[in-house]
Amino acid sequence: MNKIVLLMSLILIGISLGNKVDQITSPDKSLVLNVTEDNGSLYYSIYKNDKKVIDNSKLGIVSDKFEFSNNMIIENSSTNYEKSAWTQVWGEQKNIVNEYNQLVLSVVSKGDQKRLKVYFRLFNDGLGFRYEFPKQKNIDKIKIIDELTEFNFSEDSQSWWIPAYAYRRYEFLYAKTLISEINRDKYSELVEYLHGDRIGPEAVQTPFTTQRKDGITIAIHEANLTNFSSMTLKANGTKNMECDLIPWSDGVKVYTSAPMQTPWRTIIIGNNPSEVVMSTLTLNLNEPNKINDTSWIEPGKYIGLWWEMIGTNQSSWGSGPYHGAKTENVKKYIDFGSKYGFDGVLVEGWNLGWDHNWCCTGEGEAFEFYKTHPEFDNKEVARYSREKGIRLVGHHETGTQIRNYESQLDSAFAYCQDNGIRVVKTGYVNDGSQNIKRIDDNGVIHKEWHHGQYMVEHFRKVLETASKYEVSIVVHEPIKDTGLRRTYPNMMSREGARGQEFNGFMPIDYNNKPNHTTILPFTRLLSSPMDYTPGIFNLKEYRYHGHDNRTINTNHQIPSTISKELALYVVIYAPMQMAADLPENYEGNPAFQFILDVPTDWEDTIILNGEIGEYITTVRKDINSDDWYLGSITNENGRTIDIDLSFLDEGVLYTATIYKDPIFGGWLSKPEEVEIENKILDRNDSYKIDLQPGGGQAIRFTPEK
Repeated sequence: MNKIVLLMSLILIGISLGNKVDQITSPDKSLVLNVTEDNGSLYYSIYKNDKKVIDNSKLGIVSDKFEFSNNMIIENSSTNYEKSAWTQVWGEQKNIVNEYNQLVLSVVSKGDQKRLKVYFRLFNDGLGFRYEFPKQKNIDKIKIIDELTEFNFSEDSQSWWIPAYAYRRYEFLYAKTLISEINRDKYSELVEYLHGDRIGPEAVQTPFTTQRKDGITIAIHEANLTNFSSMTLKANGTKNMECDLIPWSDGVKVYTSAPMQTPWRTIIIGNNPSEVVMSTLTLNLNEPNKINDTSWIEPGKYIGLWWEMIGTNQSSWGSGPYHGAKTENVKKYIDFGSKYGFDGVLVEGWNLGWDHNWCCTGEGEAFEFYKTHPEFDNKEVARYSREKGIRLVGHHETGTQIRNYESQLDSAFAYCQDNGIRVVKTGYVNDGSQNIKRIDDNGVIHKEWHHGQYMVEHFRKVLETASKYEVSIVVHEPIKDTGLRRTYPNMMSREGARGQEFNGFMPIDYNNKPNHTTILPFTRLLSSPMDYTPGIFNLKEYRYHGHDNRTINTNHQIPSTISKELALYVVIYAPMQMAADLPENYEGNPAFQFILDVPTDWEDTIILNGEIGEYITTVRKDINSDDWYLGSITNENGRTIDIDLSFLDEGVLYTATIYKDPIFGGWLSKPEEVEIENKILDRNDSYKIDLQPGGGQAIRFTPEK
């Protein structure tokens, strides 16, 4: 009956507009897409379970050679159904089903008869659509002036967002407001002052997530960002948003040529936030793996020289008595990593360039990526790491000196290959969004946005060059991911949000709040794995006032507990996970065992429960055993959560090794105390998780022999 009512309503919509309605449904019939033409304009709308979730939203794109706006005629349309499956090289789950219904519209512009195709793929978990400009007579080079895509929500719902066109790229705490309340002044009022950075429109970064009163959750992002500018969402004080492409310094949004395809615009839709987290839509809209032999791509866990610089402030990257990357200091980390079976040791400050004015200006040509610091004996360290059976993790901080880095790419990654380095952490520290220096063919200097086409193409060049030398990449200060890890699985993870470092160098009033990690899975993590760098055990009184001042700054405390730090290894996925604390803080602590046990590659993942900014419980199955791992975290509020254990195998008893905060604990009380207990459980048992304020719980489920 409901289907009949829905069909009649859709017919009436078409009649009222006086236009034919092109329509497809998702394979499971839960989603309905309508595309209409009205007075030369194209509009789309989406229903979820008979409820309209996206109102009529305009489509269109404009360049110097064509305009598809108010002058379009649909020549023809076609539909088809596709279903296939593919296997990830690594990931949250091994096997992914790619199933959708597709609608393709062939459009011609009135007058000049330019042609455009619009592709819509409707999955069970949402919609992807993109524009294609075919090869046409007398058209080659194209300047995209604007993309007219709208996202008109049917309800002014709660949303979680960070500002675009801002000085720290993606490294902001999330604001929670109605869609209509999104603006910079509101952000400054609720979260932090934006330092007067008023460049650009009122816009937010994607993924952008909103939740309706009925629980339906919608996330806007993009997929397969290739040779194009990244998309932000422009806010206008209503419940409607518009695509806003990051421009070049001359105002052009995209330089391209025919034939041309835009990235996919994606709308993930779930009945609740947990369903949105489980979406595979973004990955399915990317091209298949282009690396034939992936045997060198190795997920794993690493330690390294980082927290003693960014967190405890006891050493530095640059030369002097507190230089961290000294041969003997690196060997200390190698010894520890080898003893406990880690896969890699990260070394920062190993190369030349740190003593120059490299940070936050975009100027200079400081760094050299195949020349070592005099205090770092590369040959000896490489020999020692091989002897100990552990690999070095490389580090390339660029300071966004793009020309300098690109001129050394082949030499830099050849150096890695020669020294057995399979993973490199890259960095692009620069505290100005439009502060990336580009020198054109005439020697003229331009300043580009971090999210624009120039940087999109740069990051792709780095990734492709790294793959040539069998090196994987972990990017800090990245361009946002849009599913590229499917095509290039050596793209291991990215930072692209406020990670643990903000807990390291920020005092307690300005660091990440307890709810931050309960927002990330529903926002930032929808785009890709994240190198959050969890695992800090010394949560308070850890930071020195200075390299040469060994008094503790008591105004630093991490808003977490050890149990929550353990749970983050399950909740925040990364195929290369760091144990971020100093070795001495792990030695002798029984909670360290969970870090040693937890895998970084998974057979399956299930989100058991979660509310954005409140809590989340994630379980994952090890790809190499029958073990399951659970991570549950909460915001500043303690709570009790009922856990459904039906994910466990039928007829199997499991030893549950439980790491939890003590009663009356939490991030402000007993953050470094952990209770460890063992229980025998099966899938039919009831289990309650008691989460303390700002805390978490981690569990390993091991089948009884």
